Amino acid sequence: MLIALILSSVTLAAIAQLTLKTGVNHVAPEEGAGLQLSGSSVRALLTSPIVWAGLLLFGLSAVVWLFALSRASLSFAYPFASLSYVLILIFGRVVLHEQVTPLRMAGVALIVAGIVLVARTPHA
Repeated sequence: MLIALILSSVTLAAIAQLTLKTGVNHVAPEEGAGLQLSGSSVRALLTSPIVWAGLLLFGLSAVVWLFALSRASLSFAYPFASLSYVLILIFGRVVLHEQVTPLRMAGVALIVAGIVLVARTPHA
C-alpha cells in the first residue's frame, strides 16, 4: 500500500509535468523561443486550461504524497520522487518525441538502481 501511494504521487507529478509542457507549448508554440516575461505571456498561461489541468494534477499529487509521508519516513519516501525523472524521460520520448541520448538513459538507469536499493531498506 505504501509503495502504491508513493508511485501514484510520483506518476501524477510526472503526468502533471507532461501536461504543463503541453500547455506551455500551446502558449508559446515557437520552438526554442520560450515564454517571454511579459503580461501577455502570463495572461496566456493563466487562461490556459491545459496549464490549469497540470497544476491541478500537481495538487492531487501533493495530497497523495502527504498520505504516503504519513506512513513512511521521509528518508525512505523521498528518493522515490526521483522516479519522476524516469517517467518524464519515457513520456518525453513517447509523447513529446524528444531525443533521449544514451548518456541520459545511463543516468536514469543509475537512478533506478538507487531506488531499488532504497526500496530494500526498512521504511518506518
